[in-house]
Amino acid sequence: MKTTLKKLMILGAFVFISGLALGQPPIPGQQGGSGNSPAGGGAPLVGGLGILLALAAGYGAKKVYDARKDLRK
Repeated sequence: MKTTLKKLMILGAFVFISGLALGQPPIPGQQGGSGNSPAGGGAPLVGGLGILLALAAGYGAKKVYDARKDLRK
C-alpha cells in the first residue's frame, strides 16, 4: 500500500508540475515598463497558491491516514 501511495503521489506531482511549466509568449507591444503593470509586478500568484494548496492537502491526508492507522491498533 505504501509503495502504491508513493507512486501515485509522485505521478500526481509530475502531472501538476508539468501543467505549471507551460509558458505563454508575451503580449505583443507590452514588453516595456509602461507604468500600466499590475500591483506586484505581474507576479504569478496562482501557481504558488496551487502548490501551497496541494502541499496542504497532502499533509492533511497524511495526518488523517496516520490517525486512522493509530485507531486500528
